[in-house]
Amino acid sequence: MLFSSVIFIVVFLPLVLFFYYVAFRKSRKLQNAFLLIASLGFYAWGEPWFVLIMMLSIVGNYFFGLLVDKHRNVRNKCRAIISLMLIFNLTIIFIFKYLMFTIDNINNLMGLNIEIGDISLPIGISFFTFQAISYVIDIYREKGEVQKNLLNVGLYISFFPQLIAGPIVRYETVSHQIMYRRESFDDFSTGICRFIIGMSKKVLLANNFAIIADKAFANVDAGISSVTFAWMGAIAYTLQIYFDFSGYSDMAIGLGKMFGFHFPENFRYPYISKSISEFWRRWHISLGTWFRDYVYFPLGGSRVSTKKRLIFNLFVVWALTGLWHGANWTFIVWGLLYFLLISVEKLTAFEEKLRKSGKIFRGFAHIYTMLLVILGWVLFRADDIGCAMDYVSVLFGGCNAPLTDKFAIAFWQENKFYFFFGILFSMPVATKISEILNKLEGTAKKAVTVIYPIVMLAAFIFAMSYLIKGAYNPFIYFNF
Repeated sequence: MLFSSVIFIVVFLPLVLFFYYVAFRKSRKLQNAFLLIASLGFYAWGEPWFVLIMMLSIVGNYFFGLLVDKHRNVRNKCRAIISLMLIFNLTIIFIFKYLMFTIDNINNLMGLNIEIGDISLPIGISFFTFQAISYVIDIYREKGEVQKNLLNVGLYISFFPQLIAGPIVRYETVSHQIMYRRESFDDFSTGICRFIIGMSKKVLLANNFAIIADKAFANVDAGISSVTFAWMGAIAYTLQIYFDFSGYSDMAIGLGKMFGFHFPENFRYPYISKSISEFWRRWHISLGTWFRDYVYFPLGGSRVSTKKRLIFNLFVVWALTGLWHGANWTFIVWGLLYFLLISVEKLTAFEEKLRKSGKIFRGFAHIYTMLLVILGWVLFRADDIGCAMDYVSVLFGGCNAPLTDKFAIAFWQENKFYFFFGILFSMPVATKISEILNKLEGTAKKAVTVIYPIVMLAAFIFAMSYLIKGAYNPFIYFNF
């Protein structure tokens, strides 16, 4: 079930809110139990048996948490428990996400014909597995109290707002909120507005950019694309993946606030970055900080004695980041591309030089960053390495591609306003407007308080009209 679906908005969410605030409002334990049941039902909607994998993860990590808490003063035993926990969680994710990929590569490399059949990928397995790992490690690090109640562990791992697409919520962030959160009208109303903003990003912008990107990549694969249309498709995908994923994160953060939970921000306008390192501090923040705190820092981070060790640490993190996104060589190479770029920036002290530079150099730095990000998204979107190389070749005039064609002209005429608003809202324009409006006083302030809900209602109705008429509604991060 997607947040941007009629069944979720019209049926599931209103029912959950009704029972949460009316039927179970006097008992936090009943509210938590109900949210857990609702979350498991939400997860089981598309493929019911996948919920068994979720429940296995919940039960297994519940016991690992108890064991770590019980033996925390015995260092060797605690480390053994952590190791077993990692084996348990990573085995689950390996079997369902990477086993077929591994067998295929072994067959190709060694000329074998091992067959295991198709293994369906449980939705959001990468997200809830990382949260499960966070639960046990944060208990070990004493950054959250162990949950004696299995249902509370289940709620943390399976809570439906951030279940299938994040943000990846660390246990230390919400450990206190599970039992002691406080709902308020301000949070609820802010949550509704945040949900509508995210829904509008997803439905009105990302879905329309998806049509352009899909056609452009299909044309390149068919050998009939022009240079102009290839660039249009690459830029469209760059905007699609941002509004798709950040929109879904906005909806998740908004839903969390409706129930009294406060989730971390996941995006901070990454396309204004002037370096690749800055881009990754702004893009999918919860994933980046997860790898930083649970992989990069334990390896020694950047506080190591040799550059070789620094490069090794970066290699591990970015190889895992690429692999996390999917069992395909395109994702692995994509991760290694960022390893290479960030390594160069760190070894050359690029960001330090950037801080001391003038506006012209920063302008070029922004162009350099966005060019590499766009090329990275081409690799991310392509079906395989060969398709990615063909696409990049067309971008720069290869494969006998003409400069422009009828598709470029037609799609530009139909979608130029989407490109305008997409580029505009990928920059902190809304933040600047909000800052200006917050400084207003008197009559102007009162006018804003009246107009803002009307604007939100109009955006909601407009987005719902797209959903009701069955407009194209893909979701990029559904498989991660």
